[in-house]
This record gives sequence, C-alpha cells and structure tokens, in this order.
Amino acid sequence: MAGYWGRQCLCVLTAIFLVGCSETQLAVHSAKRLISSADKETPTEYKIGNPYQIAGVWYYPQEDFKYDESGIASWYGAKFHGRRTANGEVYDMNALTAAHRTLPMPSFVRVTNLENGRSLILRVNDRGPFARGRIIDISRRGSQLLNFQKQGTARVRVQVLADQTRALKTRITSQAQLAKAGSPITVDRLPKPKVQAQSLPPVGGAPVGVTSPGPVAATQFRKPVIQATLPFEPVNPAPEPLVLAEQALVSETVEQEPTVTTNIFVQAGAFSRFENANRVKARLSPLGMVNLSQVLVNGRDLYRVRLGPIESVGDADRMLAAVAGAGYPEARIIVVK
Repeated sequence: MAGYWGRQCLCVLTAIFLVGCSETQLAVHSAKRLISSADKETPTEYKIGNPYQIAGVWYYPQEDFKYDESGIASWYGAKFHGRRTANGEVYDMNALTAAHRTLPMPSFVRVTNLENGRSLILRVNDRGPFARGRIIDISRRGSQLLNFQKQGTARVRVQVLADQTRALKTRITSQAQLAKAGSPITVDRLPKPKVQAQSLPPVGGAPVGVTSPGPVAATQFRKPVIQATLPFEPVNPAPEPLVLAEQALVSETVEQEPTVTTNIFVQAGAFSRFENANRVKARLSPLGMVNLSQVLVNGRDLYRVRLGPIESVGDADRMLAAVAGAGYPEARIIVVK
C-alpha cells in the first residue's frame, strides 16, 4: 500500500515538474517575442536638431518649406540595414526613405532623377549624406525605383512637400502632447453584460401534477438589466485618415517627367561684395574655368563663384576636393538645368 501511494506521489510531482518546465519555456519564448517586437518598434518624433559639424563643415537643421535644390544623390543599403536612424527609427533599406543633412525628420520630399525623368516621394528620417558632394542619401529600394542603383549616383532635384510635411508635424506633435498630458479615462476592456433573469412558468401551462399559479400578468415580465463593469477589453481604433493618406503618399508609384539637359559645377561660394568674389576667382583660376555671376537672392545682390561645367560626377568630386583644399571647405557640387 505504501508503495502504491509512493508511486502516486511520484507521478504527481513529475506532472507538476513538467508543467512548470512547459510554463517556463513558454515564458522565455514569450519574453523573446516581446523583446524582438519592442526592438523593431519605431518611435517617431518630429525632430529638427541642433547645428553640427562634420569634416570641418557646419550644418544647420531647420524647417525650410521652400526647399528646392539640385545636386548629386547617392544611396545606402545593407551596411546600415537594421540600425537606428537619426530620429530613432530603424533603417530599412527596402523602405522608401532618405537621409538629408538639414530637413526636419520626418518630412516628405519628391526626388526626381534628372537623367531619366523618374520621380518618387520619399520620407526623410535620417541625417546625411556626409560625403561633401552629395545632397541626399536614398534607401536602396528608392535608388532601384529611380534607376540609379548600379551607377551609384544620379543628378537629382529634391523638393520638400510642404503641406504634407506640415500635416505630418501636426499629427506627431499632437500625439506627443496627448501622451504627455495623459487621459482621465483608462479603457482596458469592453464591458461584459450581467443579466438578471427571473424564472417564468413554462409556456402552455404548468406540467401535469403541478398547480398553475394562474395567468401571468404582462407586468411580471422584467427586462434583463445590463450592467457595465470596468475594466474593458482593448479596442484597436480605426486608422486615422491622415495615417492612411501618408501610407498612400509614400508608395512605389513612380512618375515620369521629361528629361532635361544638366551641367555640373562646383560652387566655391556666394559673396555680397564683388571685390571678395573676384579675389576668390583669381585664387581658384589655376584649377580650371572659373565663372563669376551676379544674382538676386531674397532681395540681395550676391556674386557667385563657380568652376565648370564639369563632365562627370567623378571629375566634380575631384574638383570639389581641390577647392576645399584651397581654403573653401563649404564649397559644394550643384547641378544646373
């Protein structure tokens, strides 16, 4: 008898041990899943950022809803895939994103490949490029759709989408303010009804052998009472119309625009006094053909000093390095129609 109860106890202990192991494995598996999920979350905030310096050049992030610039684009891929971007999101080389040195994050830009006319909307969520002669760094998928992945660079025009970026800013900042303020009502689960029922005589009279209580008045029927009890089941709200609009905005829809003939220049600087611009021209003349032109910018007369036109991006990179080495580190490559 003692042996029987001993075997029973052993079986019970074994069952408890196995259940405990199973629950432990389930907990570990769930923890891994939660960690993985949390790691892939992309917390979004509207970020401009402070001025910063790279390789002796200062950059000043700002809201510029009139931004429209032509220059050289590059792309970045597997080396940075899965890493955090400058605004805390996770870089996905297969998404339609871009890195820009000064535009807010996130913001929307239209990038047009001036060499083939292909145009695409991208979402700026990173800082860069930090190669001196580039104005935007595009995700690998973006470079494929704009058809310059194989060649590595392209002459592009970058235009900020002002209205869409303002709308995105409003939504993000509003959500951040609500999250900071908190909500007076916390909804955890939907109410489950509690029904109070009353026994009624069976339809058609009482069973045989049971005395009927007589006719039942209509007032004896009571409606069930439904009582809502907190907490609630979580509810997944319908996507906001603006969110859906943003998802539709950044898509793999490529527009075809007319191709244009462009020229590449290296701009050493723009000066408010002619004497200073002429002095720079004389100093850079040994490097190649130097042009000095007068332009009106925001009501001011400026004198631009440019070298070119230059045949290729590679030649422009070499010229840019030479101009920077001559004492003009803020020189840049520009593309002119």
